[in-house]
Amino acid sequence: MSREVDPAVEPDEIAAETALRPKTLAEFGGQPRVRDQLDLVLTAARGRNAVADHVLLSGPPGLGKTTLAMIIAGEMSAPVRVSSGPAIQHAGDLAAILSGLVEGEVFFLDEIHRMSRPAEEMLYLAMEDFRVDVVVGKGPGATAIPLEIPPFTLVGATTRAGLLPSPLRDRFGFTAQLDFYDAADLERIVTRSAGLLGGRLEPGAAAEIAGRSRGTPRIANRLLRRVRDYAEVRGDGRLSVTAAREALALYEVDEIGLDRLDRAVLDAMCTRFAGGPVGLGTLAMSVGEEAETVEEVAEPFLVRQGFVMRTPRGRVATRRAWEHLGLRPPASPDTEPLDPQSDPLFD
Repeated sequence: MSREVDPAVEPDEIAAETALRPKTLAEFGGQPRVRDQLDLVLTAARGRNAVADHVLLSGPPGLGKTTLAMIIAGEMSAPVRVSSGPAIQHAGDLAAILSGLVEGEVFFLDEIHRMSRPAEEMLYLAMEDFRVDVVVGKGPGATAIPLEIPPFTLVGATTRAGLLPSPLRDRFGFTAQLDFYDAADLERIVTRSAGLLGGRLEPGAAAEIAGRSRGTPRIANRLLRRVRDYAEVRGDGRLSVTAAREALALYEVDEIGLDRLDRAVLDAMCTRFAGGPVGLGTLAMSVGEEAETVEEVAEPFLVRQGFVMRTPRGRVATRRAWEHLGLRPPASPDTEPLDPQSDPLFD
């Protein structure tokens, strides 16, 4: 449930997430720097009665990239077309989409870094000159036919900005890096979402949910829905602190947001491999998951929270990981420095 990279989401979950999304920049909670910068870009474009510059949104999953793309379309009173990088594997796929755009339309391209190279090169020309060259025929007789397309706004979203080639990245007029949310912003988001769901959070319940949401609004909203379900089925319907704690304990989300997989990884490192170093493949096999799942789902949060270090020799559990599991760390240079005050890892 509390994952940084979500697996397939059920249709009703998608509908619930969509219903909770803010529709305007004024409603968008958190990311004040990005919100102010984007507001300036859009307001200036509206004042000139022009199409907004192309926008690149980067950051971990669940921070609001798709929501911001929908908000951009709404603020510009423009239709929106949605696609994703993996769905565009040929230049012809992209040409078909671009040729069907209307003037001012917002084209949201999720996971843009996973687009094929031929389509990527076609996109360069489309972004800069609002034109694509359609190749007819093959071999020496092939002919490139220029096709004009109406001015549009491309909103690209990526979780791996480093994989974007410089020629593509440089063609975006505005680039925004989304950061993880602080607890106060998440509390406001949870409170707003609870109101939209028809519930009322009692004092402290929003903070309880926000504190376990890993700095991610998508996870906060998902946990809120699970707390609501618990309160309706096993409680008295009130979204109280007690209901939140009992619901999240049922779903194995602890007080700082670690879930079953996170704790399994830490437990394996500390109890089976003496804190490490341990290789990714071995660690994944020990918890019964694929290496990609451990690396992309569990590890980013564990590293960010200071539970795990990535070293040339493998993953190493820090003292904080041992203490969180209620275990005593061994006196080893890898897991417990002699003078914690002198080691910046434990600041």
